[in-house]
Amino acid sequence: MTPKSNPNGPGEDRPMIVEEIQDELFCLQDEKYRDFQAKLIPTVDPERVIGVRTPQLRQYARQLAKREDISAFLNNLPHGYFEECQLHAFIISGMKDYDKCMEEVDHFLPSIDNWATCDQLSPKIFKKHREKLLDHIRVWIQSEETYTVRFSIGMLMEHFLDEDFDTDYPEMVAKIRSDEYYANMMIAWYFATALAKQCEAVLPYIERQRLDKWTHNKTIQKAVESYRITPEKKEYLKSLKVRK
Repeated sequence: MTPKSNPNGPGEDRPMIVEEIQDELFCLQDEKYRDFQAKLIPTVDPERVIGVRTPQLRQYARQLAKREDISAFLNNLPHGYFEECQLHAFIISGMKDYDKCMEEVDHFLPSIDNWATCDQLSPKIFKKHREKLLDHIRVWIQSEETYTVRFSIGMLMEHFLDEDFDTDYPEMVAKIRSDEYYANMMIAWYFATALAKQCEAVLPYIERQRLDKWTHNKTIQKAVESYRITPEKKEYLKSLKVRK
């Protein structure tokens, strides 16, 4: 199957590797899966969804990462198709040079337009450079871009809720005020996870209603659904729900 008309414009304006990647993605297309997946990412135009399963995208990304001309694809932003965004996230996530990886993350973040790509972007190399990563998180979390903020919270949740935890970090998240569903959902996810890992430090944020009402209640809902929180704590959290 050949690609549809690309949302990004005429084909002659795109690097050859982009054309090649799009052709391969359409060869991997599963139309039933496309219809299912499009419903899960409402911020993405369904016409931009090809329908390729994640394991296939990961495998293809590993192949592409080895190519000398991959920078032409990474620089071709914004991408026309959702799956190109996913490939981009997987390629960056596998980079082994921290400085190059961070450069690519900063270049890519402003073009992310959906929760799935945002959450798939998780560079493994960040684990070895947490101190430097934190400086970037402090910048990202103040962004006006929904998915840059979501990504910053995700990085705090992934890398700074265990041995590197500090009470400054939930404070950074609690100060965020947004009208964006996907930012607030990540705030709730962060605090629900923090309640499981750092309950003593984080519980006061719920007891004192430091979050907006929707995010507060969503945090409690997600925490109650967690298998890592005891039944007793779940009952207490339920009692803290803000009633309408």
